[in-house]
Amino acid sequence: MHKMLKDVQKALVGEVVMSEELDALSTSLFNNQVPGAFSKVGPLSLKPLSSWITDLNDRLSFIQKWLD
Repeated sequence: MHKMLKDVQKALVGEVVMSEELDALSTSLFNNQVPGAFSKVGPLSLKPLSSWITDLNDRLSFIQKWLD
């Protein structure tokens, strides 16, 4: 996810070519939707992107506390 976000930033300023995948990712981000690439590696949810990120952070925090 981190690499894809960096690639979108580079594509928006013209440092790399905007591929179809990066275009779909940037459109999803703009529309506050969870991109398909993110939902493949993160939890499934019908929430908008902002709520999904909050939920993902809460889950990761819980798992880290459980491991500690």
